[in-house]
Amino acid sequence: MTKSLRNIAIIAHVDHGKTTLIDNLLKQSGLFRDNQQIEERVMDSGDLEKERGITILAKPTSVVWKNTRINIIDTPGHADFGGEVERILCMTDGVILLVDAAEGPMPQTKFVLSKALAQGLKPIVVINKVDRSDSRAKEVINEIFDLFVALDASDQQLDFPVLYASGRDGWCNFELEDKKENLHPLLDLILNHVAEPDVDLSKPFAMLSTLLHSDAFFGRCLIGRVVHGIAKVNDIVKSLNLNNQKIEDGRLTKLFTFSGTKKVPADNIMAGDIVCVAGLKTTSVSDTICHVDVDTALKSTPIDPPTMSVTITVNDSPISGLEGKKVTSTIIRDRLLVEAETNVAISFKENDKKDSFEISGRGELQIGVLIETMRREGFELSVSRPKVLFKEENGEKFEPIEEVTIDVDEEYSSTIIDSLNQRKGEMIEMRDTGQNKKRIIFKAPSRGLIGYQSKFLTDTRGTGVLNRVFDTYGKFKGVIKGRRNGALIATESGEAIAYAIFNLQSRGLMFIEPQTKVYQGMIVGEHNRHNDLEINVLKGKKLTNVRAAGSDGLISLIPPVKMSLEEMMSYVNDDELLEVTPKNLRLRKKLLLTNERKKHQREYASI
Repeated sequence: MTKSLRNIAIIAHVDHGKTTLIDNLLKQSGLFRDNQQIEERVMDSGDLEKERGITILAKPTSVVWKNTRINIIDTPGHADFGGEVERILCMTDGVILLVDAAEGPMPQTKFVLSKALAQGLKPIVVINKVDRSDSRAKEVINEIFDLFVALDASDQQLDFPVLYASGRDGWCNFELEDKKENLHPLLDLILNHVAEPDVDLSKPFAMLSTLLHSDAFFGRCLIGRVVHGIAKVNDIVKSLNLNNQKIEDGRLTKLFTFSGTKKVPADNIMAGDIVCVAGLKTTSVSDTICHVDVDTALKSTPIDPPTMSVTITVNDSPISGLEGKKVTSTIIRDRLLVEAETNVAISFKENDKKDSFEISGRGELQIGVLIETMRREGFELSVSRPKVLFKEENGEKFEPIEEVTIDVDEEYSSTIIDSLNQRKGEMIEMRDTGQNKKRIIFKAPSRGLIGYQSKFLTDTRGTGVLNRVFDTYGKFKGVIKGRRNGALIATESGEAIAYAIFNLQSRGLMFIEPQTKVYQGMIVGEHNRHNDLEINVLKGKKLTNVRAAGSDGLISLIPPVKMSLEEMMSYVNDDELLEVTPKNLRLRKKLLLTNERKKHQREYASI
């Protein structure tokens, strides 16, 4: 069985076409019937993945090619979900590095490639989207080679094969001039270039749990690679943590292998294969599932630590409990504990009263996806402004530094450089990429980048592309100015009136529209100036019996500013909260009453 098996992962920067390529690999390997209807991006099975067009969770699939089963793992492309990539690389014997023919190697490409090279995996390079009008495939290959050298690749890894492809159209070739037919050259290359699993079937059974998900019928399902031995259904096993301590004894009630997008029941599983097992109640990610005679746990890849955190509390606004069913701190705590258990890139802390929870992750998007998922499950909660996690070494303060890669039209480059300089960013490279575009690379503190995405889009008129990836911990950069504009704060509770909003538009940008429910202390807009301003959006027009031609015309309202959940998280200041419910997202002050805010300001000023 192991001789007819290959394990491989596809890694790439976000939106370079991994999932689309896998779609066509599944189709061309004969997995689907000719008349079968197939969804686009079939591996992106979650609602959020379909809506946002990104892969969030790593997922295994498999195809059979020339009597060999190829296990393929689709990985996330966004740096915030890098923890998923780091875990699954230990299950594979090779990687396909997918690179956009126009954009070239991007920050996430560098991040995941460094992890793959460190594990000694031999990569296959696929230059995707070569049919783009701005394709520069030959230059991109040179950039990839330079990246390999910079990451200390071995001589074997530097001798990587290259394919040119269009994942959307379903073809690849060794030369750009060759006939564009199918993806068979890639499938053949996987068989020839990727080593078969080097395993020992005679040793006692042991597998490393790498992914965890819940099944409605079988409960907790653990996915991982069998390192050695054979196991059968109903075998008695135990699980060990990384410290070789026993977690539990159990029985393998169900065994599955992967075929296409489905789990297929199996009577036994063998070393080298990527499988799914059910029957263990407390075993989690990075634990070893093994025969009862095994006493040493398998090594697990260390995961880079979280760099950012938010504080989650119960929603205590005047209209809490009206839109969600899960509102108590106990229910919120249990849900966050489950997330921290299944996602090793997220960590969980709580205060002594167990009414405030700190969730730490890789970035705003990862934390935002968790909060959006909870919101759709019926939770109501309050979220603080994200804060970075500092380190102290030898009495010196260190903070996370990110590598920021920006592709922008030349006319906006000076604006972007000035904006990032104000956020303590340091420019390390700027070069032309053709068609009057510049690529600018900065090293900037994560603190300064919180909330920068929306300003960046405004500065570049929506034409710029910004990518970030954690680089290292660097010395504390000093004070960075936050949001420069104050908030417009509602003074009354009720439904907003169009007449009041019309008269207040000159004060700043509005976040609400007529008939929106508001309450005292809720943020309804952004002030034109640096200070907060309290306004009454419930003030109606005084009616008289005097009428004049032209004086009673229809009022004209400027459309309100609509922000996503991640943008709202980044927008709030330290004295503000984001209120999240299944139906609405609202910004508010932590202290809703005016006199309480003034008292707090006086106390703060006197310290």
